[in-house]
Amino acid sequence: MKNVVIFGAPGSGKGTQSENIIAKYNFKHFSTGDILRKQIAEGTELGKIAKSFIDEGKLVTDELIINMLDKELESAKGANGVIFDGFPRTYAQAEALKVMLNKRGTDVAVMLNIQVDEPELVNRLLERGKVSGRSDDNMETITKRIKTYNEQTTPVIDFYKKEGTCVDIKGVGSIDDIFASISKAIDSAKEL
Repeated sequence: MKNVVIFGAPGSGKGTQSENIIAKYNFKHFSTGDILRKQIAEGTELGKIAKSFIDEGKLVTDELIINMLDKELESAKGANGVIFDGFPRTYAQAEALKVMLNKRGTDVAVMLNIQVDEPELVNRLLERGKVSGRSDDNMETITKRIKTYNEQTTPVIDFYKKEGTCVDIKGVGSIDDIFASISKAIDSAKEL
């Protein structure tokens, strides 16, 4: 099994590339946002706790996210691999993911760090906002999201560099060229 963390700032193309990975490798996709919505919709105990945080305008705790992810990982048994999208976002989450996977006798095989410079990210997100009508794709929110990403995620990148699993992917160019780089990184990663 190959566990892949896909990483990149808002607008870096994580969603598009995750879809390509799923199509080529038949990996199970875990997005923390999707998991939260699923648990809340199903009315699970964890979902009810998460909803109470959200209803109060608070961030869902790392512990709760990790517990939800731990439950969801059960559905990945026998899969070719897993893509973690939007997780981990902090150093503590990266450490918790390592512990969770190690308990299952596995680990992160590769962390794909999709790199796009800030002016390009802003252009992509503004364009996406025009096309999709997403209210969070406006200049003020984009600037905040990129700033938060840069502040929170540098330690996570450092974590995976220390682990020896971080592969920088140039996120500018054709989707196919970017995916070719991603495929090379996944194919070169050790199966765990």
